[in-house]
Amino acid sequence: MPWTEGDGRVTPAHPSGCHYITLQRSRKVTAARETSMSTSEPHKHDHDHHHDHSHGVAPDANKKYLTIALLLLLGFMAVEVVVGMLAKSLALISDAGHMLTDVGSIGLALVAMRLAKRPASGSYTFGLKRVEILSAQANGLTLLLLSVWFIVEAIRRLIDPPVVEGLLVTVIAVIGIGVNLLAVWAMSKANRQSLNVEGSFQHILTDLYAFIATAIAGGIIWWTGWNRVDSIAALVVAGLMLKAGIGLVRESGRIFLEAAPRGLDPVTIAEAIRALPAVTRLDDLHVWEVTSGMPALSGHIYVNHDIDCHDVRRAVEAMLHDRFKITHTTLQTDHGATDESASAAGCSFASTGGAH
Repeated sequence: MPWTEGDGRVTPAHPSGCHYITLQRSRKVTAARETSMSTSEPHKHDHDHHHDHSHGVAPDANKKYLTIALLLLLGFMAVEVVVGMLAKSLALISDAGHMLTDVGSIGLALVAMRLAKRPASGSYTFGLKRVEILSAQANGLTLLLLSVWFIVEAIRRLIDPPVVEGLLVTVIAVIGIGVNLLAVWAMSKANRQSLNVEGSFQHILTDLYAFIATAIAGGIIWWTGWNRVDSIAALVVAGLMLKAGIGLVRESGRIFLEAAPRGLDPVTIAEAIRALPAVTRLDDLHVWEVTSGMPALSGHIYVNHDIDCHDVRRAVEAMLHDRFKITHTTLQTDHGATDESASAAGCSFASTGGAH
């Protein structure tokens, strides 16, 4: 008898009792996926592709808040560069450099929103969802390069400090604190599950701390005339930029290298799957992240001969969704094979290390 899925598609049954099916919860199946299904031949395996793309930035809800933050930072950054040059303050100029990366991060996040809305097609089977990860990595590398330049320049100015207009620096820094508070408020309203949005939010917080340090430095220069404190404040800002840049490069690198998302331990997931009734063996378990907030999992599950493999597959999907919040799963199910035989053959998850 044919097997009918919830979306109405019928696929021929294999003599083994397993079927090649594609499950799309939202029933919004793209032409590419339909073409793939139509050309797939039935075989002994059961592949279930379970998608739920509710994660990431919600463009309509967040575009407004990101645009507000972008305009605030862009306008004040221009003012800060001009005043920093007039006041000969490296602290202000380094703040402006940090704000430039914030502006770039938010701008790229907005572009990523547009690109992420494009449906999967051709060779881009996941669409362009990783554009935000690419932009986050570019933003992190920019932070690292700028921080190195500011550190070198700050050291040079510590040796030979220029005369800094302390009052002007203080006034601009206080205004910058207000602007960044508004930007932090706007960004806090956005969906921070996106690595790009969260990175921008953290950068604006860093800017806020940097402006506080710059305001203190400006006040000290104004009252005491000790110009070297401006370079010290610039070093503080550069240190914050360095920390933020390393964090962004590290997190985006984890996604590009397809490491398991933070908080999802492949060993724990494997144990949870093996603990389910009727599961006799688990091979080739892989856990990764397509983009920030979109974890994915694939694996090969064996079940007892007298058990419907589809019932077991659905039980695994439900457990992964409810316990681990994994909604994009690709599961292959077969009858036969026990963990004991798998261990003897060296094919089990534990012996092969097939998770990443």
